Amino acid sequence: MRGRRPAAAAAVLLLAAASGGAQQGRIVTSLTLFAGTGEGLWRSTDWAGSWEAVHGRTSGVRLDGIGAVRSIRTVGTRVWLAGEGGLYFSDDFGETWAPLSLVPGIGEALPSLWPEADPTVFIGTGDGVQRSRDGGRTFERTALGGVAVRRLEWPGGALVVACDRGLLVSRDEGRHFEGPGKGLPEGPVRAMALSSYFSADPVLFAAPASGGVYRSSDGGASWAATGLQGERVGDMVWLGPFLYAAGESGFYRSQDAGESWTRLSASPGSPTRLMFPLAPAAGLEAFLATEQGLFRTADAGEHWTPAGFAGHAVLTVATFPPPEPARGKKPSR
Repeated sequence: MRGRRPAAAAAVLLLAAASGGAQQGRIVTSLTLFAGTGEGLWRSTDWAGSWEAVHGRTSGVRLDGIGAVRSIRTVGTRVWLAGEGGLYFSDDFGETWAPLSLVPGIGEALPSLWPEADPTVFIGTGDGVQRSRDGGRTFERTALGGVAVRRLEWPGGALVVACDRGLLVSRDEGRHFEGPGKGLPEGPVRAMALSSYFSADPVLFAAPASGGVYRSSDGGASWAATGLQGERVGDMVWLGPFLYAAGESGFYRSQDAGESWTRLSASPGSPTRLMFPLAPAAGLEAFLATEQGLFRTADAGEHWTPAGFAGHAVLTVATFPPPEPARGKKPSR
């Protein structure tokens, strides 16, 4: 599992603590990765050179009952962990944990990027989307129920949901949902990618379970096919001018917003999550979670090498972001 580490990974990130429970000035190296599997949470501190199961310190809550880990979200020093056994939270980079909610079967957890100013947390389950106003301690149902949720994104004022009913958008934090829009095939949407400036530029891409990629330029109201027909895409990432799609048979890149695609390599396995850990500063290094293990590329997907869990399904992968999002207040408009 060992390989060349990216030059950017040799640096350390000095992350100011985002809450009183974390140590001020704690140093976390950019080599730290998390992976979620059917057996729980795993952590690597050497850029996937080796992995250890994370059970939680004996002085805190143990994670033995979490079951399959399907979602890991990191904001500054904080980690939200969601899985079959509920929602757990750490404010010290995953060292100690506290159970927030025992809602079973959580597939997605999505906190605010500014948790001290806005403690809202959304979760996606097999029965729709729920919302918390108190950091994940209590939840209430939204208008979307009775449907399995695949992905959640919350760019600015819109909540975007990929689910078994298609791709839906709420502009009032879950009180009402719009969609699926005209032109998108009926059925589940497995993955999506949104413009970095979605509120001003409401472009998004969706990958339905039936195959292919579809593009909307009006926030999901209407859709048009934009290639990869017949390819079942498991995840997409949009980095500046490049749109990446991880399919079951191949890994692809578009340099023109989906108008054309280049097949970079064969897929190392049926993909579940794609992560570029050094983005937006660098876009060559990526990790791909698949049903055959975790894989890594150092050249934006042209070649893949094993990065752990050979022959075992990896459900998600995550790392710590730069410190800017966790400053305790929303940016000025």
